[in-house]
Order: sequence, then structure tokens, then C-alpha cells
Amino acid sequence: MTQETMLAEAQPTTSTKPFKGTGSHYLLNALIEEGVKTIFGYPGGAIMPIYDALVDFSGKLEHILVRHEQGGIHAAQGFARASGEVGVVFATSGPGATNLVTGLADAQIDSTPLICITGQVFAHLLGTDAFQETDVINITTPVTKWNYQITDAKEIPEVLAKAFHVARSGRPGPVLIDITKNAQLQIEEFPEYIKCNHIRSYRPKPKVRLSFIEDAAALINSAKKPFVLFGQGVILGKAEEEFKAFIEKAGLPAAWTIMGEGAIPTNHPLNVGMLGMHGNYGPNVLTNECDVLIAIGMRFDDRVTGRLDKYAKQAKVVHLDIDPAEIDKNVKAEVGVWGDCKETLPLLTNLVHQNRHEDWVAKFRSYNQEEIEQVVNAELYPQGDEMTMGEVLRNINEICKGEAVIVTDVGQHQMVACRYAKFNHTRSNITSGGLGTMGFGLPAAIGAKYGATDKTVIAIIGDGGFQMTLQELGTIMQYGAAVKILILNNRFLGMVRQWQQLFHDKRYSFVNITSPDFVALAKAYYIDGQRVDQRENLKQALETMINHEGSYLLEVMVGKENNVFPMVPQGCSVSEIRLK
Repeated sequence: MTQETMLAEAQPTTSTKPFKGTGSHYLLNALIEEGVKTIFGYPGGAIMPIYDALVDFSGKLEHILVRHEQGGIHAAQGFARASGEVGVVFATSGPGATNLVTGLADAQIDSTPLICITGQVFAHLLGTDAFQETDVINITTPVTKWNYQITDAKEIPEVLAKAFHVARSGRPGPVLIDITKNAQLQIEEFPEYIKCNHIRSYRPKPKVRLSFIEDAAALINSAKKPFVLFGQGVILGKAEEEFKAFIEKAGLPAAWTIMGEGAIPTNHPLNVGMLGMHGNYGPNVLTNECDVLIAIGMRFDDRVTGRLDKYAKQAKVVHLDIDPAEIDKNVKAEVGVWGDCKETLPLLTNLVHQNRHEDWVAKFRSYNQEEIEQVVNAELYPQGDEMTMGEVLRNINEICKGEAVIVTDVGQHQMVACRYAKFNHTRSNITSGGLGTMGFGLPAAIGAKYGATDKTVIAIIGDGGFQMTLQELGTIMQYGAAVKILILNNRFLGMVRQWQQLFHDKRYSFVNITSPDFVALAKAYYIDGQRVDQRENLKQALETMINHEGSYLLEVMVGKENNVFPMVPQGCSVSEIRLK
């Protein structure tokens, strides 16, 4: 379906008063009508009329000036993930727009709802290689849910309304709207702003088929060893309570993807841990023993499945997902249940039998105990002189008691944080899942703080990833975002080093990384901080960081060559997971 066809088919539902003014003023009014309060962005020539109009919206829209457009889009992602609302980012044309591409790809694969507004050169200059002109529509088509270029301000009302509907409905995702400079300046008698909640040929929620629900319930009721895998779809569907009711009624052990973590509390008795390459021992091994595998709001990513030809071949698979394209894509389902899990889970819960599966759940606990003895105790309570990332997380749990929002960058620290952090609430674990974007952590934590103002937000970052977007310390300095920055410094690009050690005969190739004095750097941005390299000072330093009024940077020196285990080696089955 073409952009023009989708636009023409957008149907209105609500309206506001007519408006006369520039396209830029109308755009900002429309954002307010859509409930936007916070925008992240960076100005430039092609988007200057919108920034000029922002002066007239002081007190109505809060704009956060980031230090790089990639930081802006990651901040918008963090905001969306923490708040459940649509994140908004502005950027200019050319390099400003192309600097959004990594964040767009990250948001697309992790189903994060964003509206990205980019400025563009005047319409009559399109295709002439004008200054700071790039073909942003063709560049971003593969990494957006929808994109559109506006060359006439009259298009703004319908396009923007449709953009918000597409971004937040069904399986969420990023939408990019490119607006030429003439359309931003153009003065029009604009019609009423009309929100959109339906497009004729766009089906964000597939029709729920009760026969599939019945087939799924029959499989679950007959199962002796049922096992639930849940992902971010539970969170995006706001179906946490429905999910909890489902597993509790049927007595189903449930394991999470890193994007699904937090949908139920960490300490829930049926929460058996994390799936995948660095997941828990029991969930991985028992995937290949269960008789019915129930996947809810997850997409069978390769980091979860390992070798597909050895993945759960003994099990009958029930797959619940809002996106029909995910069902049968990687793992063949015996029963595919299309639909929003907010709707499908209660229907399924009504049909499943009350059950407990005590012996089966106990088997997960047995594997968990083996993992504790062989891996966890040494990570959380190390006996050597070097501090571990795990003991840092243990201390955070003791101080925050599962109430903090934890934003991670990508690497070993990410896997350790996902494995050991405790969460009592949904939308508390924010990380880059599918794309694995180093540099995500700091700007996403800034956005998360704006999306969860009442929460303590802790950014856990490696020394490598921090140096990719550390310029966003300037954003924290300017706006006073109270982000707690925890750098776990092992003086290596740790995850790459681990692979080089285990699978490339310890031939370390460009993974040694030299870092600046992070504490001195933070102080240059008027951010307090300290460095810890002795265990006896760790907990007090963490308490100082968390209790400090405002932002704070804590650098913890951890062991250089500690590895993250368990681990499913690439090319292996999940049941071949290694404890060491």
C-alpha cells in the first residue's frame, strides 16, 4: 500500500477548533492535542521554522536540547519505554536525519513507539543535492513502521494524526515524518485537528479467533510439562495482570526474554528466570523437555532459541502474538493465536483448568539451585580480590529493593544486570534488545527520567559504551536530570573479549580500551561522582550515588577478565548451555 493510499484512507474520530497559522505552529498544536509534553531534539537550518515556533509554546511543550541526534532518539526511546507513551524527537535534514537511523532501527526491532520529525530542504530543491539534503524517506524505509514526506502544509493534519495512530497501535514502532522547509513556513487556514483511530486497510489488531483459543486451551490442559515464554508483548499490551492471572490459574512456570523482564515481579513463585544465551540454566535446558511451549508476546529471536533445528522439537508450540508475521516465522506453532494479549489472555484463562504442576515447577528450582552453587554464588559473593559486576547488582538490590528503573547499555554489564537485578514493577528494565546498540544507555536513561519522574533511574553502562554517547552529560548538566550513572569498568570491550577468549584462542584483537578519568569528566559537567576500586567501599558509594540529590556518576573498577555465565555458545542448542 502506498503512502498516499494509507493517508487517503485515514478516518477521523475526534476534533478540535480550526487553526490559522504556519505549518510549524499547527504541528506543535497538534502534538499538544496528541498529549505530547516532552520533545527531545537538536535544531538546524531545515527545521529552523519549527524551532522558531517553539518559542511561542513556552510552558506548553518542554524541549530537551540533546548533544547529538542519536542521543535524542535514544532519549525518546527511554521516555517511551518508561512511560508507555509515544516518544518524540526533532532533527534537521541531512546529517541530522541520518544520525537518527541507529535509533530508528533500535526502536523498530524493539517495538518502541516514536514520532520523529525531520526538517527537509525546500520542496523545489528536492533532488538537486542541495545543502544538507538527503533522501531520508528511502534511507529510513527499512527501519520505520511508516514514513512520509510532507511538501505542502495542508497535509500536516492528516499525516500527523495517522502517524500517532500507526506508532502507538498494534505492534508499536517508529514513524518518521519529513517536512520540507516551505511547508513549515506556509500559512494556512487549517481545519480542525482530527485524531485518527482507524485506517481502512491497516489492521493493527488481528481478529481474535475463538477456535484457536479453544485449541490452545486444550493443549495446555493436556500438558504434563507446560512452559511459558513471555516477552515485551505483555508489557506493550498492558496485560501484566492478565498474564499473572493466566499463569497462576494453570500453575505454569514462566521465563522471560530480556525485553519482557519486569512484566511480573522477579520474586513471583512462577517466575523461573531468563531465557537465552546468558539466561538461567533451568529455562534453557527444560525448553527441550517441556511438552507444550506457550510463547506470549515474544518473537523467538536467535539469542533465545540457539540452533533452531534443535529447539523444542519435542514440544507442541502455542504462540500468542499481535503480529501474525511472527507466528511460524522462526518456530512452527501447533496453534497460533493472533491478537492483543490483553484480549486473548483472559479468554484463554477462562478455558484453562486450575492446576499446579508442582513436580515440574520443582525441576526448574532444582536446576536453579545447581546454577546458584556453580555460578551465582561466585558472582554475587566473590572470594577473590577483584570486584564482580554481580556483587554490584546484589548491593543495588539491597539498597533499592526492586523499586528503581534500571537502564542498561550493551555488553557484559547488560547481561549481568538483566540476570541479577530485581524488579517489582513493569517498565523498570530498559535496554537495547534486538539491535544491541552500544551508546544506548546514557541518553535512554535521560529519557527514562522524564518518563518516570517519581522513580530512581540508574544507568548501568560499560566503559566502552559510555564513551559512545558521553556527550549527553551536557544534557544532564543543562537540565538537571537526576540520572544515577554507574560505570562498570573492566578496561575491556568485555563481551567481545569473552568471545575472543572462549572461541578465538584468546587472540585479543582491539578489545583493550583506554578510558579518561570518568569522575573528572563528570565534574567538568558539574556532576558529582567518585571512583571505587575496593570492595569495602562499594556499598557506601552506591548508597551515596542513589541518595544523592541530582545526578551522580560512580565508576566501579571490576575484574578485567571475568566472564558471564551460563552461556549458550553460538551454533549450539539451548540445552547445551554451559555453566562455566
